[in-house]
Amino acid sequence: MKKVITDVSVSGKKVLMRADFNVPLNEKRNITDDSRIVAALPTIKYVLDNGGKLILMSHLGRPKGEVKTEFNLTPVADRLSTLLKMNVQKMDDCVGEHVEETVDHMKAGDVVLLENLRFHKEEKENDPAFAKQLASFGDIFIEDAFGTCHRAHASTVGVTEYLPSAAGFLVRKEIEYFEKVTKDPERPFALMLGGAKVADKIPVIKNMLGKIDFLLIGGAMAYTFLKSRFKGVGASRVEENMTKTAEKIFELASINNVGVFLPKDHVVARTIKETAKRKVVKEHIPDGWIGLDIGPATIQSFKSVLAESKTIVWNGPMGLFEMKPFATGTRELAKYIAKLDATTVIGGGDTAAAIYQMGLGKRMSHISTGGGASLEYLEGIELPGIAALDDK
Repeated sequence: MKKVITDVSVSGKKVLMRADFNVPLNEKRNITDDSRIVAALPTIKYVLDNGGKLILMSHLGRPKGEVKTEFNLTPVADRLSTLLKMNVQKMDDCVGEHVEETVDHMKAGDVVLLENLRFHKEEKENDPAFAKQLASFGDIFIEDAFGTCHRAHASTVGVTEYLPSAAGFLVRKEIEYFEKVTKDPERPFALMLGGAKVADKIPVIKNMLGKIDFLLIGGAMAYTFLKSRFKGVGASRVEENMTKTAEKIFELASINNVGVFLPKDHVVARTIKETAKRKVVKEHIPDGWIGLDIGPATIQSFKSVLAESKTIVWNGPMGLFEMKPFATGTRELAKYIAKLDATTVIGGGDTAAAIYQMGLGKRMSHISTGGGASLEYLEGIELPGIAALDDK
């Protein structure tokens, strides 16, 4: 077990905390979804309520090691100030003399936000000198950015070489749920996968086949599996190089007594447009038509499997949910899962976005804040940002 924030004393200490404030911004640089900031509040408030001085660090976007104003953290500092009802002082850089002086003059209950870590290429390179500079601002390091725990960067792994470290409440919750579903799930256990790319999900399927009872596959990735079963997929997206792998998955599933459920019907169109003429087809998709969502019979079939399940892990939408006409599968299953008496864990990214859009966030047991990190956890990979933390 890793140390968590409640295992260490923060009173009077400078607490260097890695948060995930990589929030979406519109053209006017207004935050369109602050759920990542809100998710960090329990740990932030714990530090402040217990007399700590808080130094926050995060990245935003992909500035590729250069200072780019469109990626500065000013909107985050403003939103945090509002949420905490206090002034959050934002630095113009994440290292340097000015940061040192500011941190030295902090009092208990103060909050300082360092500028975007990725303005320095040394962050992604996990450069030891850069990590040491960051670490010099704290007496203790708290990791609360699960979304970057699968990256061995200076602010996630490097700083732990120089400071005692522990997980924040957000990371603790992620570890608890993913440990539960990967090591000790309540059965029957359904794994529902969607999204575009088969290649991204194959390591997850291979690792989880020995732990699950049902595998439900929707989204664009389903067409590669259907093609490997000799179903007509029309002009749908297929990863030709993955059809043999898909065949192998069916073999492994049968060895492990896992029921595999694929779409029985499809919402199809000739073009990928909101206004495209669409229809529902059973079994085979005709030439020239593209599968863009699961159909009503599939929704019913998936619901009946989910109804039997005591643990459900879902990663990846069931159709092109960004377009309203092709969002029905994702929406219907989300609403259904929200009502079930089961442990429901939602992988990050698009699936989480869809659930929050529908206002169902509070109805799931756990919604992961990390897309890539949650996938790697399900693949059975130890995340470097978690491995680096101190053990209890």
